[in-house]
Amino acid sequence: MKFGIFYEHQLPRDWDENSEHKLFKQSLDQIELADGLGFDYAWEVEHHFLEEYSHSSAPEVFLGAASQRTKNIRLGHGIIQLTTNHPARVAEKVATLDLVSDGRVELGLGEGSSVTELHPFNLRFRDKREVWEDAVKCMLPMFWNHGWEYDGEFFKFPLRAVLPKPLQKPHPPLWIACSQLDTIRYAAHRGMGALCFKFVDLDASRAWVNAYYNTFLHDQEKLCDYKTNPNVAVVSGFMCAETDEKAWEKAGGWTFFQFALQLYNKEGPFEPGKVSLWDRYLEWRETPAGQKRSGSELIGSPDTIRERLLELEAANVDQVILLNQAGKNTHEDICSSLTLFANEVMPEFHGREDEHQEWKRGVLAGDITLEDIDTDPYNFKARGKPSLPSSKARQNMISGVTGRPDAESIIG
Repeated sequence: MKFGIFYEHQLPRDWDENSEHKLFKQSLDQIELADGLGFDYAWEVEHHFLEEYSHSSAPEVFLGAASQRTKNIRLGHGIIQLTTNHPARVAEKVATLDLVSDGRVELGLGEGSSVTELHPFNLRFRDKREVWEDAVKCMLPMFWNHGWEYDGEFFKFPLRAVLPKPLQKPHPPLWIACSQLDTIRYAAHRGMGALCFKFVDLDASRAWVNAYYNTFLHDQEKLCDYKTNPNVAVVSGFMCAETDEKAWEKAGGWTFFQFALQLYNKEGPFEPGKVSLWDRYLEWRETPAGQKRSGSELIGSPDTIRERLLELEAANVDQVILLNQAGKNTHEDICSSLTLFANEVMPEFHGREDEHQEWKRGVLAGDITLEDIDTDPYNFKARGKPSLPSSKARQNMISGVTGRPDAESIIG
């Protein structure tokens, strides 16, 4: 199993004129540390206008800086919003990043999360799935065709040479944000990797991984002639400390991560500077809903985290992405957490990666048949997971890239 780290660039109030500068520089320090510790991926989102929740509006700039401070770690767009960026500009920026990073880019593609983000770009929320698919068809061939033209429903592009071309041929690996579990099948249907949130338990993990690979093998329909990327990655709240108690003391930001996006979706957009999400979060955290733990977080001692990772490994998850930079988690705690995990937990899972790749080769070759497990019992909606502060908020949080008016993408 491989491991990544994940960045929203969260910055809860109160902040001052130096807070964003400090946040970005510390994040670069953390990624440089992770590279030296042997982590495999660093993922960065793209969001717009979401105060406190995400100050990451130009991920290509941040990842470009990270590329010059690292040597091996892969640099993931998790995701680029194809709805708020012109396809040609995405192709140009991604190819440039791939060149300066010596071919280390992973390309996650998404639609944007809410009216707060999309409406300022003159986009209708209900059109976002269709715009996204048209953008994929328009953009991806720019990577491997010297000259390209496109005449689609939303994008018209005259014959031009889109330059430069990426170092990875024909393009960096492709991923889709899957904040709604059902979207895992959509990612497989399109032949792209699935970036999703952690499953509740071993049975759920196995059901969704099997659903992904069975769909990839038997119901694949690419949008154009790109290279497929069969992969399932899961994001989980993370903090590793000597004891479970210390880890949870340091990991209060994990629930702020969940809370803030739900609040934006339920009540946003907010007038700039008029609402403190952190104050609202502190109030909610004292409620019964705010005190609940799902039991699936990777928060605890090395032994506790190892036990939960063994379930994901048994289900054949390809990558686990650790969400450490959330809420007011401190730079010092993030660095010590990554170091302890890398020293005490990660090596044994890295050591079995060859076995996992052999399993994957057997599945993709048809030599291993995966059981077709009913995923309905393991769908967040079917399970009726509790939420803050209404069922509508939870529905919005898990809807993913569905194109429905209540859809909300968590990753990117």
